Amino acid sequence: MSIQSFIQTLLYHRPFLYLLLAANVLGTIYGYIWYAPQLVQTPWYFWPFVPDSPTATLFLSLSLLLWLLNKHSAVIDTLAFVTLIKYGLWAVIMNFMLFQVDHTVYLTGIMLIMSHGIMAFQALLFLPRFCFTFMSFAVTIVWVTHNDVIDYAFHQYPVYGSLTSYESFIGYIAFWLSMLAILIVLWQIKQRTGK
Repeated sequence: MSIQSFIQTLLYHRPFLYLLLAANVLGTIYGYIWYAPQLVQTPWYFWPFVPDSPTATLFLSLSLLLWLLNKHSAVIDTLAFVTLIKYGLWAVIMNFMLFQVDHTVYLTGIMLIMSHGIMAFQALLFLPRFCFTFMSFAVTIVWVTHNDVIDYAFHQYPVYGSLTSYESFIGYIAFWLSMLAILIVLWQIKQRTGK
């Protein structure tokens, strides 16, 4: 069995999907707990836009649940893919930046690099299975753009140690990670529709 056929089998293997669903639900819960101290100090109307990574894994959990129920939602799939790529890579970059700025390698940072790297990997793993449409593409652009504005114009981005003084640069990275994920979705739509 080739690697490609093995991956294809995994994408539709129900026990594997149940395992990933359980792992992502637990990760999502842990992520929201992680953000609890920041949310306590955040106005309630910003709450949906502060815990970025747990919301990304929430979208993936919803996609997995829908697949297990033999259903799908292009909007949820597109939001899952884009936010998993964006915030998975964002957290990896932020942790390496923190190591550099603090001149220290943190055990928590290594754990976050691994867990968020897995988020981005899951996005790529499920790329063939995610459903994308021009409508879901548009909804996702609005979501991630709005989230970036809330994060960096209203200063509601995830607080991360001594990196606060690099807010403008971090916002710039976040913008280009959004563009990367969005361009992958656009490329996939064009490939799949032959346009």
